[in-house]
Amino acid sequence: MPDRTESESRKLLRRLRDTLAEPGAGQERLDRITHLIADSMRSEVCSIYLFRDDETLELCATEGLKPESVHKTRMRLGEGLVGRVAKSSVPVNTANAPAEKGFRYMPETGEEIYSSFLGVPIQRLGEKLGVLVVQSKQARLFSDDEIYALEVVAMVLAEMTELGAFVGEGEALSALHQQPVLYKGATGQEGAAEGKVWLHEPRVVITNPVGDDPKKERARLKEAVEQLRFSVDAMLTMTDGQDKEQSQVLEAYRMFANSRGWMRRMEEDIARGLSAEAAVEKEQSAARARLESVPDPYLRDRLHDLDDLSNRLLRILTGQGADTGAEMPENPILVARNIGPAELLDYGRKLSGIVLEEGSVGSHAAVVARALAIPLVIHAERITTEALNGDAILVDGDQGVVHLRPEDTVAAAFRDKIAMQAEAQSRYASLRDLPATAKCGTTIALHMNAGLMADLPSLAGSGAEGVGLFRTELQFLIRAHVPKRGELADIYSGVLDAAKGKRVVFRTLDIGSDKVLPYMKRVEEPNPAMGWRAIRVALDKPGVMRMQLQALLRAAKGRPLSVMFPFIAEFDEFRTARQMLLDEVKRERQFGHQLPGALEIGAMLETPSLAFAPKEFFELADFISIGGNDLKQFFFAADRENEQVRRRYDMLNASFLSFIRQIVARCEEARTELSFCGEDAGRPIEALCLAALGLRTLSMRPASIGPVKHLIRRVDLTELREVIDRECASGVTNIRAGVMNWLSTQDI
Repeated sequence: MPDRTESESRKLLRRLRDTLAEPGAGQERLDRITHLIADSMRSEVCSIYLFRDDETLELCATEGLKPESVHKTRMRLGEGLVGRVAKSSVPVNTANAPAEKGFRYMPETGEEIYSSFLGVPIQRLGEKLGVLVVQSKQARLFSDDEIYALEVVAMVLAEMTELGAFVGEGEALSALHQQPVLYKGATGQEGAAEGKVWLHEPRVVITNPVGDDPKKERARLKEAVEQLRFSVDAMLTMTDGQDKEQSQVLEAYRMFANSRGWMRRMEEDIARGLSAEAAVEKEQSAARARLESVPDPYLRDRLHDLDDLSNRLLRILTGQGADTGAEMPENPILVARNIGPAELLDYGRKLSGIVLEEGSVGSHAAVVARALAIPLVIHAERITTEALNGDAILVDGDQGVVHLRPEDTVAAAFRDKIAMQAEAQSRYASLRDLPATAKCGTTIALHMNAGLMADLPSLAGSGAEGVGLFRTELQFLIRAHVPKRGELADIYSGVLDAAKGKRVVFRTLDIGSDKVLPYMKRVEEPNPAMGWRAIRVALDKPGVMRMQLQALLRAAKGRPLSVMFPFIAEFDEFRTARQMLLDEVKRERQFGHQLPGALEIGAMLETPSLAFAPKEFFELADFISIGGNDLKQFFFAADRENEQVRRRYDMLNASFLSFIRQIVARCEEARTELSFCGEDAGRPIEALCLAALGLRTLSMRPASIGPVKHLIRRVDLTELREVIDRECASGVTNIRAGVMNWLSTQDI
């Protein structure tokens, strides 16, 4: 068979477009297409396999195989040559298919008489839709031009599938973006919400994948690329080198925008018959396919850059900007691949929930979501390719689950859950002004965590007695430049004003790990959570720390001030940081500035090493706060970003509780105030056990204060301590069952 020339390739695409334009149901169109492709490529067989579910392909149309096998022949992902193409997203080209490893014999199709096999994936921007196959009796390899021609046709089929051109009976021919989809991600912020999808970056829809005039399409592409290059250069000029990380990303953009290879490949695609938009998307799909198989983080970032740049180019070509004119729906649930803290704050409390394909429990977005008390699910893979603006969506931040276009029964059960939570919160409201005093007479101070001024109204409404942790890094993360000392002083002063005399513990900058400042050079580390972060950054780069300490001292304006240093791993780190603060106090006094009425200096105990610090540390610290999230992950050596292990270990593990007892005992011996801050402090059963072990202050998200207070007021902590002691002495690994049995006997 002769190679396909460029004109023949365009001719095939035109015939395909004309065929698609003819009236008829989805099955009729697929049948006509397989006949057309087989005829154009002079092959005896052309078959189209589409996914009926995530793991199963179904033969949906064929020319050359037995007609009765259509919609009956199915195979699993990875099974046979077709399944291999679907799984790897890489074409398979062989002259002897039956001898190929993994070949699956399917007698119902009659395919054993065909020797040559060429299969290419039908996919759109990483979304796998199916496989397009041609076969012939002659034993030969298909040429590069034939492979290319089939890939181009497969891309057009993907676009048409996206637009609903092949809707028919059965799962494999069901309309896209209409079926219920369940996403199992991870919890970024607890809570539940029902609403409508609001895409942060609306999908670009290509309605003209085939180009009639290659010269015109090349001109359109060239003009759009020039516009893209100009916009990237303008953005680089605006940054003016002040934001190094952003400048590096834009430099990568400029490199790709000026890449001759990128431009040449797109022009070749146009010459083969694609429109300018389709040519861009074809290269974007190729980049996404490579992205999935690249383990190197630097290369993955560069492919992300190319993906983002392609999106910009597509928006220029199609005129489909981020602002589509659509109105934000009521109860919007933001859906995005990822999002920065400043962008998320722009949405603010308008959002009912957030769903991200990427992100992490400690990411900027998660920190802001917690501050705004908005349910967040992360790692919801591929939701941006499935969701459409206005789709019904349920977000279960407690379980890390998202229901897109849920069935009525699922939605009804979810609404019952939300109603029960709302009813419980209304019951807890009656406890707002009452102390968390147990039946034994022990009172536990319940404080809230915060990070934004927007959090502070929750201080009165939740019944919190103060702010046990104010995360100061958010004010740094949402800016493109280092905030000025005066700006920070005004913010911190406003926080103290809003607290109305209640205690606020300001934690100094906890940056590094996954919280990298936009203007700070990123340090590539194999394990960032255990790397250069928090107090380690502050002591190595003391300039910003001193400026922040000055801002805190000036914000106090004679009021009491509590400052806490994060991620202290050894006594010398605390001693050095404490002295830095005292030096700033001395300097402020020399300048004649008003000093805090009282100053408390504390540390977060987040590493097991600090629990074994010298006695002098516990005596020198005015207060210590156990950072439960980090302490637990380091104690169990279980990365809390890793879903395979983070839920494997329980705070009510007897060994961990024994460790907590040791910390409590050391603080009691030194008469140092001790608190517990973290997710477990806001879980009623865990909070109850912490209180029974001697913790007298717990800090949590505002919504957790009511449930925790409700349970504490209904039990005798002395009795619970005896239960815990008895369970631990029995040799059990985890005391949860024993505690739950005891609670079942209480009047709760």
